[in-house]
Amino acid sequence: MADLLLYDTTLRDGTQGEGVSLTVEDKLMVLKRLDKLGIQYAEGGWPGSNPKDIEFFQRAADLKLNQLRLAAFGSTRRAKVAVEDDPNLDAILKSGVKTATIFGKTWDLHVREALRTTLEENLRMIAESVAYLKSHGLEVLYDAEHFFDGYNANSQYALQTVREAAAAGADCICLCDTCGGTMPWLVEELVAKLHAELKTPLGIHTHNDSGLAVANSLMAVRAGATQIQGTINGYGERNGNADLCVIIPNLTLKLGREVISAEQLATLTQVSRYVQELANQSPDPRQPYVGASAFAHKGGIHVSAILKHPQTYEHIAPELVGNRRRVLVSELAGISNIIYKAREFNLQLERSSPVTGRIVSQIKELEHKGYQFEGADGSFELLVRKELSQIPPLFVLEGFRLVTEKKEDNGPAISEATIKLRVGDSRVHTASEGDGPVNALDNALRKALETFYPQLKSIKLSDYKVRVLDEKSGTAAKVRVLIQTKDEKRSWGTVGVSTDIIEASWRALVDSLEYGILFAADEPQQG
Repeated sequence: MADLLLYDTTLRDGTQGEGVSLTVEDKLMVLKRLDKLGIQYAEGGWPGSNPKDIEFFQRAADLKLNQLRLAAFGSTRRAKVAVEDDPNLDAILKSGVKTATIFGKTWDLHVREALRTTLEENLRMIAESVAYLKSHGLEVLYDAEHFFDGYNANSQYALQTVREAAAAGADCICLCDTCGGTMPWLVEELVAKLHAELKTPLGIHTHNDSGLAVANSLMAVRAGATQIQGTINGYGERNGNADLCVIIPNLTLKLGREVISAEQLATLTQVSRYVQELANQSPDPRQPYVGASAFAHKGGIHVSAILKHPQTYEHIAPELVGNRRRVLVSELAGISNIIYKAREFNLQLERSSPVTGRIVSQIKELEHKGYQFEGADGSFELLVRKELSQIPPLFVLEGFRLVTEKKEDNGPAISEATIKLRVGDSRVHTASEGDGPVNALDNALRKALETFYPQLKSIKLSDYKVRVLDEKSGTAAKVRVLIQTKDEKRSWGTVGVSTDIIEASWRALVDSLEYGILFAADEPQQG
């Protein structure tokens, strides 16, 4: 067994984050993925508290897990209620788990104001609850809620609560920074103090209200904690919990504590994004290690250096955590950016070539006009290939017309697009309706082209974003339209800019369909 144990509470504490919700099926899938990642413990929820958690524990009992231990969560017994009569402890026993995690009050303020009981009764609640679960053969992990705040308020009482849990037989005592406001050096000091006094293993559970959850977890490990609690992507109450996607590589790659294997570590980015999808959460591109921007390079000097040696601007190789290096194309780009980016599309550009110089100048001029290629790799690749004369004209637009009609004040607006274009020697004139003018234009263009390019049938517009570039210009402002398109294999982004939203949309739309027509049969690549 590893000398450090990872304890994931995504399925319980993580789902208490704003906007985060998982179905029973979602929770079961996450549980299996955590097991595959090498996590030693996963907290499933409060058995008996709601129908979802009841069903989850019932179905989880049938799962074949490799090394992961499923823990049921709950509190110490209620004040003035015998342990054998406490419904929460009874639900933990009936859940069928072999590990129970219960929390108790450490802060005297909470004992008096939240529990409305005496300090002495709270000590009995802790000791009796731990001993009761142990007597039924369970492994018992005790969460000392608000330990650090409780210690600051009444150090002797806070220490006494922890000692009671240890004396009652707790297998691990997890010190919780529940409000997330403790400084790292204080975490290290107090963990070290208890580590020297107690024989019981210590854990750490931190929240991120001060942006220090990961730092506090690492400091606790340095001081002797052997269990680290957190959530995938840092989901949780308020500002979230300690992010295991950051803690795990820091422990493994920075502190030399191999909590999971190198092969498992290489799946970390995939696990992060898998949980994001199930939780229906937008990815944080700046999330350390696993975010899309974690290894993205924009400045020309930076890119020039990483072409020579990636370590010049990367603290680890992105592949170690399953991420990848990205080079962004922008007004800050130099020739190195363009050359590196072109290589991603198997295009060879020479540094001294006039074509390369023209591409750099064109990119900078377009970005000056409001274009942005960071999220529009499709448009960038088309631009480069057109400069290299690698793309034949797919069609020639003769014109289009859009009509939007609204007959009643509360009725829907109906849009219709009429389009004329030439494909080779053929002239096409067609029309189509849509949900809004851009959708109508998209439908009309596809209708006109699908006879010649049947691969368009598998290409779908998956996202459409509009950004006003100069708000002070009001309705005359330039807008930038970013379109994300996908087929069965991959997705790609395209961009258009104009003072006319329809014109900007048209430019992004044409690029999206041209890219799909030209490269639909190619190997998958992310745009």
